[in-house]
Amino acid sequence: LGKVGFVPQLPPPLKMPVGQLLGFAAAVCGTDAERMHALARRLGLDVGSILARPFNRLSGGMKQKLLIAIALGRDTELLVMDEPAANLDPEARHIFFNLLAERLGSTTMIISSHRLDEVASLVNRVVEMDTGRIVLDDRVAEESRFSALFEVHLTLARADAAIARTLGSWQFADRRAGVEWHGTVSGADRLRFLGMVARYVGLLSRIEMHEVDAAVVLQ
Repeated sequence: LGKVGFVPQLPPPLKMPVGQLLGFAAAVCGTDAERMHALARRLGLDVGSILARPFNRLSGGMKQKLLIAIALGRDTELLVMDEPAANLDPEARHIFFNLLAERLGSTTMIISSHRLDEVASLVNRVVEMDTGRIVLDDRVAEESRFSALFEVHLTLARADAAIARTLGSWQFADRRAGVEWHGTVSGADRLRFLGMVARYVGLLSRIEMHEVDAAVVLQ
């Protein structure tokens, strides 16, 4: 358990006091509870003042900070996080993603998020799912390919005015009655584009993205 950290989207309804919870988690994971205290403080939570308070009596933000501190307060090899930044204030969100960045290269992370813009600097693979079906599985390249250009083909289940306006703002061309679209996206904008597409995942039937030679496309 000491090698795996988990941050749930919904906090468990634990009634035990915060101090007891931290002590239990540290003992099970073979780590020092002070590491968890220190991480909570970095996130803006003074654990010392709430040690006797039942976990289920904390605010949503306090619960989330504590769960993050418990997950990161060990030498993990794998982190699994479901909407981990939910309920965090803007400053805590910024600190949290900095904490994750410190683990790059040493920890494998699986992050469920609707905010691709927030995790863009952390991930090397993006998988989008709709009702259990994978609609996109895209590997994010190294920084050297941020200058690349990607050709994108989208097929929708049906025409929709909202996504049509959005794709139009990306200079995409309507190839067939609003259900087939084609355009190009720069490497630097790829995750931002995928984040936009994720808002319409229920409309997507197919998406293809291929790296192309910019000189050929511009001819």
